[in-house]
Amino acid sequence: MSTGVRSPSRARIEQKTLRQDRWWIYPTATFVVFTAFVVYATWRAFVGEFYYSTPYLSPFYSPCLAGSCVEGSADFGTPFEFWRLSPALIILIFPLGFRMSCYYYRKAYYRSFWLSPPACGVAEPHGKYTGERRFPLILNNIHRYFFYAAVLVALVLSFDTVLAFRDEDGEWGHMGLGTLIFLVNIVLIWAYTLGCHSCRHVVGGRLRHFSKHPMRYRAWTLVSRLNTDHARYAWLSLFSVAIADFYVYLLATGTISDPRFF
Repeated sequence: MSTGVRSPSRARIEQKTLRQDRWWIYPTATFVVFTAFVVYATWRAFVGEFYYSTPYLSPFYSPCLAGSCVEGSADFGTPFEFWRLSPALIILIFPLGFRMSCYYYRKAYYRSFWLSPPACGVAEPHGKYTGERRFPLILNNIHRYFFYAAVLVALVLSFDTVLAFRDEDGEWGHMGLGTLIFLVNIVLIWAYTLGCHSCRHVVGGRLRHFSKHPMRYRAWTLVSRLNTDHARYAWLSLFSVAIADFYVYLLATGTISDPRFF
C-alpha cells in the first residue's frame, strides 16, 4: 500500500506539484554548496599537511593531538602519539557529527540529498517514510552529545584565536589578517553552537517556573535569540571555518604572506 503523499487518504493528484514558483532553487543550491564543502573538507582532512603557519592552526586540525603533528601545532600535547595518519581524522568527527545531526542541517540535507521531500507541497520519490528509527538516521538522536563535544571544540578554537595575536616569534600584541579571520570565525562558531536547539533545552528546559530561575531565564532568552537565526549562523560558520582553513593553507604553502596591522 502506498504511503505519504500517495496514500489512499490523500487527494489523488498526479502532478508532482502544483507549485508555480522556482521551488527547486533552494534544494539545488544547498546540494551544490554542501557537496563542495564536503569535497573540500575531505581533501583537507586527508592531506595531512599545510595546516599550521605560526601562529595560526587550521580549525580542521585543532586540537592537534597526534604524533604526526607538525612542530608548534600541538598546544595540548600528543596523547595519540601512535597516530601516523592525518591529525584531522581524530578531531573532525565531533564538529562533523554536530553539524550532520543539527536540526537545521537535517532539513537541508533531507530536502537536497534525499528529496524527503524536496520542498513543501512537492511529492517525494520515496515509497515509504521511516523517520529516524533506522541506521544511519537514528544516529541523529545523539545530537545533544555531539553538542557537548562541539562546545569543547569551540573552546579550543577560542584558545587558538587568542594565540593568533602573536607574531612569528611568539611575541604578543600583534594582529594580522589571519587574526581577523580567526576572530570572525570563532564569533560565528559560538553563535551557531549556542543557538543550537539542544543548547536551548539544556539552558532552559525542564523548568516549571522561570521566575524562580532568573539566571537560566536570561541565558535561555539569549540562546532563543540566537536560535532564531540558527540557519543563518549555520551557513555563515560553514563558510568561515572553510575560509580560515584555506587561509592557513595558503600561508603554510608560501602562496601568500600574512599582512600585519601592528
